[in-house]
Amino acid sequence: MNRYPLWKYLILAVSLVVGLIYTLPNFFGEAPAVQISSSKVTVKVTPSMVSQVETILAEAGVKPDFVQFEGNSIKARFADTDTQIKAKDAISRVLNPDAANPSYVVAFNLISRSPQWLTALHANPMYLGLDLRGGVHFLMQVDMRAALTKKADSLANDVRSLLRDKNIRHAGISRDGNDVHVLFRDAALRVAAKNALLDNQLDVIWTDAPADNGEFKLVGSLKPEAARKVQDAALKQNITTLHNRVNELGVAEPVIAQQGLDRVVIQLPGVQDTAKAKDIIGRTATLELRLVDDSAEASAAAAGSGPVPFGTERYLQRGEAPVIVKKQVILTGESLTDAQPGFDQNQQPSVKLTVDAKGGRIMRDVSRDNVGKRMAILIFEKGKGEVVTAPVIRGELGASFEITGGRMSTQEANDTALLLRAGSLAAPMEIIEERTIGPSLGKENIEKGFYSVVWGFAAIALFMCLYYMLFGVFSTLALGFNLLLLLAVLSMLQATLSLPGIAAIALALGMAIDANVLINERVREELRAGASPQAAIHAGYERAWATILDSNVTTLIAGLALLVFGSGPVKGFAVVHCLGIVTSMFSAVMFSRGLVNLWYGGQKKLKSVSIGQVWRPQVSPQTEDSEATADAALPTPTTDTPSGR
Repeated sequence: MNRYPLWKYLILAVSLVVGLIYTLPNFFGEAPAVQISSSKVTVKVTPSMVSQVETILAEAGVKPDFVQFEGNSIKARFADTDTQIKAKDAISRVLNPDAANPSYVVAFNLISRSPQWLTALHANPMYLGLDLRGGVHFLMQVDMRAALTKKADSLANDVRSLLRDKNIRHAGISRDGNDVHVLFRDAALRVAAKNALLDNQLDVIWTDAPADNGEFKLVGSLKPEAARKVQDAALKQNITTLHNRVNELGVAEPVIAQQGLDRVVIQLPGVQDTAKAKDIIGRTATLELRLVDDSAEASAAAAGSGPVPFGTERYLQRGEAPVIVKKQVILTGESLTDAQPGFDQNQQPSVKLTVDAKGGRIMRDVSRDNVGKRMAILIFEKGKGEVVTAPVIRGELGASFEITGGRMSTQEANDTALLLRAGSLAAPMEIIEERTIGPSLGKENIEKGFYSVVWGFAAIALFMCLYYMLFGVFSTLALGFNLLLLLAVLSMLQATLSLPGIAAIALALGMAIDANVLINERVREELRAGASPQAAIHAGYERAWATILDSNVTTLIAGLALLVFGSGPVKGFAVVHCLGIVTSMFSAVMFSRGLVNLWYGGQKKLKSVSIGQVWRPQVSPQTEDSEATADAALPTPTTDTPSGR
């Protein structure tokens, strides 16, 4: 009756082993390391650079624990800080020969000391939040009105070009807020313009409006869903741009996330230089399109054997290939509305670009006169420009065109489209909240959080062992198993642990032991009612399960509400809280019963169990006499039997 089948014990054993493996990395601490990441949008860190870094360290006489490619960066771990400093200097000298114009960020970092066999199993420690590691916190407000204003300006240019192409005369086009006003001399022209605009501007609502001086006005405004789409695109582009810029700081695990409809949270653990972080985050980048000079003089200048021709400039393209471009700017990033990866007519990877109406008119004029020549797309950051790509103009271009690189791969097309879209912020941003947390305060928070969990666990274990005896020991072991599973799941999810998360762990311990209290008390009630020990154990677990399930489901609903509607620290608390409820239901019922079954299940003639004092009501002699008198006064039951005939 109180025995588990073998498969249940196998599940518990596997859970225990998995919990130990994925919890272990959190106890090894951190070791000094060097992280290599890109400092320019046109430079990419690839796995092939690992061997290059290993060669640099070997030539410098530095022996790393390991060098590995992770995410978009390369990390090398070392035994001590002195070796770390020496390695950073050696790598910086080789990868950044021009210190004034570095291509890579070589930064100090801290990574787990866990052995390689754990890392090979993808067993990594939890990330520490800003309040535990220290660093910088920014809350930035995105100016959505500026994004809509920019869209309205682009719409006004598109309307002007469309009416010119349709040969519809107007009396003036202006922007009033986010609306576009178009004036006409007579009603017929307004009707013709309205029909043309309705066919071509599907995201705009066009309405007739009265105007002064007897003119006829047409007012265009973005549809609500189109306005939301513009705002969402602006916010996503800003987040992508911020990710690219934060890479320069060498932050191990930055947090850049949307908060609400128009705010972005930036958390940079380990960064203490607020001024540098604000400078990089608030930096502006510009995009320019220029023609490439392919003359003999320019080719000689690109090869370094001649001077740069008059009216041109020399820039580097990805792969360190010099390109001579003309100073005259054809288009800027203000005209670029979208850049998406795709495939050309030959099914080769390409990048599809879309510019506004004004940019489309310029592209038609320039491309018509320069077929067969190259056009360079440059990105400027901090006053320094680089060529992203320089494709050949194959024919007359318009508002939408595509670029191909001949041997461009699908990944390169995705990267190029991302660079063109995220070269600059889509809408202005301002910092409305700023906090800096020192590393010493973070260390103190870790210690306090650790002690709160340890002492809370110890107090619960002491009470349970004293009050429920051996069953209390089983409950304590189940509680430890629950804590092990919770830490393992958080590590497997690579969650970021913060102070609210530690508070949720401490709360999860108290809530998890509540299920074992219900089970133990239910077993006691069955023993008081006269049930045998084996029957009491079986009934205690079976009948307490419904109550445990109800209480945990209601608490889980509240946790899910915090997870859905909360943000920041509240959401971090909710994640740990919900996971703790799930693991507690598994450990408190299945694991503790497995221990009880192992200890008592094989005893066929079990006389008693160690579950503390089982209080039975005492019956006095007077009560027994009164009960006997009452029984005698009751009529004697009779049994009818059939008579024979």
